[in-house]
Amino acid sequence: MTRILTNAKELHIISNGKMPIEQLQEILIDIHPYVTSIHLREKQKTARELFQAVELLSKNIPLSKLIINDRVDVAFTTRAAGVQLAFHSLGPMIVKKAFPQLKVGCSIHSKSDGEKALRDGADYVLFGHVFPSQSKPGKTPKGIKELSRVTLLDIPVIAIGGITPENTKQVSQAGASGIAVMSGILDSRDPLLAVKAYRNALKDGDGKK
Repeated sequence: MTRILTNAKELHIISNGKMPIEQLQEILIDIHPYVTSIHLREKQKTARELFQAVELLSKNIPLSKLIINDRVDVAFTTRAAGVQLAFHSLGPMIVKKAFPQLKVGCSIHSKSDGEKALRDGADYVLFGHVFPSQSKPGKTPKGIKELSRVTLLDIPVIAIGGITPENTKQVSQAGASGIAVMSGILDSRDPLLAVKAYRNALKDGDGKK
C-alpha cells in the first residue's frame, strides 16, 4: 500500500466552508509552506463551485497539497492530490480501483472504523474529535486513550478536533502521524504565527528541534 506520510509529523489544514475562497487563498499563500496538506471541506459548494475554487487556489498553492472532501469527481478532474472520504462517501476500495492516482483518506471515529479503512485500502485515516471542539458542540471527545488504540493500527493516523499547540505533544506521544487543524489557524488573528506554533509543537513532540 502506498503511504502518503513520512517520519516527520504532518500538519493538515481543514477549510471551514464559511469564508470566501479569496480570503482562504490569501491565508494559504502565507501558510502553505508550513503545511503538509490542505483539505477543501466546502459542503455547501456545488461541484462547479468547488472546481472553480481549486482552479483559483492552484495559482498559488501546489496541487500536490490539495485534498478534496468527499468529491472524488472534483479531485480527479482538477488533478488534486487526493480525496477525504466520509462515512457517506464512496468506499476507499472503489475509489482506489477507479482512481489509483488519488491519495485516499477516511474519516473515522473508532478503532473498528480504522480497521475497516485499512482493509479497504485507505492511505491514511483522520481520527477524532480528540479534544472538545467548537465544531462538535455537545459531543463527547474521543480522548487520548482512544487515539492511542487507533494508532496501533498499521495505517497513518491524523488526529483532529480541539487540537492546540499546547496539547499537540500529547497527540504526538499517543502515536499520531500528524494533526489536522481548522479554527486554530484559520480563525486566528495571525494565521502565519499560529501555523508556526503548531509546526514547532509538532517538532518538539517528535523529539526534533
